[in-house]
Amino acid sequence: MRYSQDHKAQTHQRIIKEASERFRKDGIGATGLQPLMKALGLTHGGFYSHFKSKDDLVEKALQAAGDQVAGLCEELFAQEKPLEAFVDTYLSEWHQTSPHEGCPLLTISSELGLRGQPSPTSDLVLKARLDQIQNTLEGENAAERSIVIMATLAGALLLSRSVADAGLAQQILDVTREHLKRSED
Repeated sequence: MRYSQDHKAQTHQRIIKEASERFRKDGIGATGLQPLMKALGLTHGGFYSHFKSKDDLVEKALQAAGDQVAGLCEELFAQEKPLEAFVDTYLSEWHQTSPHEGCPLLTISSELGLRGQPSPTSDLVLKARLDQIQNTLEGENAAERSIVIMATLAGALLLSRSVADAGLAQQILDVTREHLKRSED
């Protein structure tokens, strides 16, 4: 049975969306192609009619995750207190417990970096956040401060996800959030 081009394009996007969520939640290495395709009701063999390789899918999934997060960030940085809105959301319980929907820099990008395969898409995602943060700051060293803020946010979120003690995880988020807000006043 032959499917329309529209059906193939929709299936392609479904695969990318599912992979984007699974790569952010479980990691690239832990996400097998066969279970990924099966979850979508597709065969493993059909994967190669959509992508050249798993690496090709990883890059497209990272782009999709970056685009998804970019939309949220545009909303946050359009608010009256944009940096505060961004910090509150980045260090929120939702972001801490929903890696499949959140920042791909902590999961997909970090795994690619550990593998020695950094992605130009990671650069674009990071630079977009740095630019948004920098645009909220005043002073000569705004570019450097934006790097410190983003690194602090990513580090705090990563640490909060890595501890078993829920109280400690929340404390990491709360202390970091309050420190960043005080330092920007």
